[in-house]
Amino acid sequence: MTLVEALESIRADAIKADLYFIASDELGGRDTPSPGQRVAARFIRARLERLGWQPGAKDGYLYEWSRESVITLDEMASSLTITHDGKEQRLEFGLDYFCSSSGVVSLERDGAATFCGTGTKADFEGKQLAGRWAVCFDSDIAWRDRDKAARASGAIGLLVVPPADHKGESYESRFAGDVRRLRQGTSSRRSRNADDVPFPTAYLAPAAVAGLAPETWQVGAELAWTARDVRKLDKVVLENVCGFWPGSDPELKKDVIIVSAHYDHVGTRDGVVFNGADDNGSGTCGLMAIAEALAKHGPLPRSVMLMWVSGEEKGLWGSDAWTKNPWLPEGCRAFCDINIDMIGRNAPDKLLITPTKKHKAYNGLVKIAERVAPLEGFPTLGSADEYWDRSDHRNFSVNLKIPVTFLFSDVHEDYHESTDDPEKIDYDKIRRVSRMVVRMLGEMQAPDVDLN
Repeated sequence: MTLVEALESIRADAIKADLYFIASDELGGRDTPSPGQRVAARFIRARLERLGWQPGAKDGYLYEWSRESVITLDEMASSLTITHDGKEQRLEFGLDYFCSSSGVVSLERDGAATFCGTGTKADFEGKQLAGRWAVCFDSDIAWRDRDKAARASGAIGLLVVPPADHKGESYESRFAGDVRRLRQGTSSRRSRNADDVPFPTAYLAPAAVAGLAPETWQVGAELAWTARDVRKLDKVVLENVCGFWPGSDPELKKDVIIVSAHYDHVGTRDGVVFNGADDNGSGTCGLMAIAEALAKHGPLPRSVMLMWVSGEEKGLWGSDAWTKNPWLPEGCRAFCDINIDMIGRNAPDKLLITPTKKHKAYNGLVKIAERVAPLEGFPTLGSADEYWDRSDHRNFSVNLKIPVTFLFSDVHEDYHESTDDPEKIDYDKIRRVSRMVVRMLGEMQAPDVDLN
């Protein structure tokens, strides 16, 4: 069967059937890690097994890697205590305060408090805050700017008193989601440098500090605050799904073309499932359609690795893990990466690509994409250079120094919303992007193909 004939096996109805499962409520939004994410991984693995793809990891289809990622609060060991006129008042986490320390380590802070207005940079200037808490009323100032100014002033932490009604939202409802996630376990998005010093910010319930007159907490005020915040960091084992399709040419098969897509999403928030149909159920199911086409065709001269990565939404975790510790069959090398993410929405003929000619990583893969795109209904490819750092191709480029390209149909009003659902997907568009990728694979089989 020719490659063009194999393209006919990529069908919109089959993609739709897969996506309605991948983006179903039963998978809970495929957060990393979560039961739904693991179900998705096994669904993909079963497809590779049925199609006759070889395992693409050392011990099977699942490339496993571990990460210290799940943070939970040790609530019994944590506290925020006020000492005033010799009397001690212990505040209850969730009800009286919420502490958002900038880190995943336990901490303890003890000191008096100084009032700093609404937390502007000017409010902190001239204050002697070494060894003291800074306290301010909540405002529209960006929390990062406020925390940065408080830290720079020498404060040991920040106490924020929100209004009873913040933009029509009560204190309890405003922080309910944060409190619940910390109790249940939340994911650390990045590793912490051992030399970093955590800076706690405690949001105080207005009722808990009523009568204490925060604006009077000047230097010398007899009001001591002690915060003890204990976080536990758990190690989890995560997985990418990898399928290997060996090449037929004795020499060229050592070159492995990687086609990647992340299969995770952002999970469930406040009981609402974020199904991630476009992000990135579309790329996930497109990759399964590509697996079908290559299974129909048979081997190409060069080898192909299909890779579904997890943890993209956390900070490109899965691709970072693989590219820093890659596994390929002995004698093989990574040749290039084609990454597909969010390919099922917006105008039928809209498709973006990076790197473009204006980007320092521009390469021959992009030229091939531009050549075959019109054959699948994409007359021109727009620029996705602004998204260069936002998906997994980046790690293949930075860590492996190989040519990469990223196909993307742009964000939309349902991006990272609970409304990114399967009924809004353009399944024919996913079909055509998947066919385009297979055409690209066919275009890079010549021994002297130039991807630079």
